[in-house]
Amino acid sequence: MKVKNNMKILIVASYNAGHFRPFVIEQVNAIQALGVEVAYFGVTGKGTVGYLQARQALMRKINEYHPDIIHAHYGLCGLLANLQHCVPVVTTYHGSDINVPSILLFSKIAMRLSAYNIFVSKRNLQIALGTTSQEPRVKTNYTLLPCGVDIDNFTPRTREEARKALEWGMDEKKVLFAGAFENEVKNAPLAQEAFNLLNFQAFASSNIDLIELHGYTRNQIADLFYAADALLMTSFTEGSPQVVKEAMACGCPIVSVDVGDVKERIANIEKCYITERTPKDIAAKLQIVLQDTQRTNGRELLLEMGLDNKQVAKQLINIYREICKY
Repeated sequence: MKVKNNMKILIVASYNAGHFRPFVIEQVNAIQALGVEVAYFGVTGKGTVGYLQARQALMRKINEYHPDIIHAHYGLCGLLANLQHCVPVVTTYHGSDINVPSILLFSKIAMRLSAYNIFVSKRNLQIALGTTSQEPRVKTNYTLLPCGVDIDNFTPRTREEARKALEWGMDEKKVLFAGAFENEVKNAPLAQEAFNLLNFQAFASSNIDLIELHGYTRNQIADLFYAADALLMTSFTEGSPQVVKEAMACGCPIVSVDVGDVKERIANIEKCYITERTPKDIAAKLQIVLQDTQRTNGRELLLEMGLDNKQVAKQLINIYREICKY
C-alpha cells in the first residue's frame, strides 16, 4: 500500500519536553514508510493559553508547508490546530485529554471542530460521547484506533541475552513499574504497598526489585521488557497505555488494575492479570507471576489485534484519503 500524489500531513504535538513522544514519532515513521510526506509542528506553550498563543507560528508553518491534513495529538493540540479553517484536522485523543475534567472541555470543543476524531480506548470514547444533553456531542466522524507498537524495535531476544545487556543476574526478580515513581497519575504508592506485601521468603535465593520505567532509551526499553519478570501498572487513569502493548510485544507478563483498555488487551494472555485496586490482590497476582520465568503469547495476540504500527498506519492513511478524497 503506497500513497500516490504526495499527500502531505502536518503533525501538531507537544514539544514541551524538548522532543516529541516516542509513540508519535514511531507512528509517523510508519506513515512515511507508506509514501506520505510528513512535517512536524511542536507546541512549546504551557496550559491552554500557552497552546493557543502558538497559533501565529502554526499559521506560518501551514503557509510554508501547505499540508493536505493536520494530524493533532492530544485535545489541546487539536483545539489549536482548528483555530484555522484552511486545512482539515484529524485529532487523536490519548487519555489525559479525556480523563482530566479541566482539559476535557477543551477537547470536546476540538471534537466538534475536527474533521475526524480518533480515540485510543473504548473507555475514553464513552467519556467523550457524554451522557447528558448539556454536553457537546462528538460528530459521527470518529473511530476507535489505539496507537500501534513499533514491532521492529522489539525484535525477539532471549531472557538471557536481555539480562546480559542490562547486567542483571539470572536469579534476580525484576518487576517493572509502568512509569516514573514521581508521576502521580501512575499511583506508585499503591505499587509500593503491594510490593511490600510480597512473600519474599518464597524467593529466598533471589533479590526482588521494583524498577521505574523512566529515563531509558528505546533500545534499553526492549531489553527491560525481555529481561523483566513482570510489568506492574497501578495508574489512576490511562488511555491505551503504550507500555502495556510494548510489554505484550516482548512476551512480558502483566499485572494491572482495570484502567484504560488494559483489560481488553490482556484478556486472552496467560500469566497476565487484572487485579482489584488493593495491595493484597496486586501482591497475590505478582506472587503467582514471579513463580516462574515463562513468557506470554502477547506478541502473537498484539499482531492479531492489528496493533503494530504498520497496520495502524494503513488505517490512518485510509482516514486521510477519505478526508482528502484521494
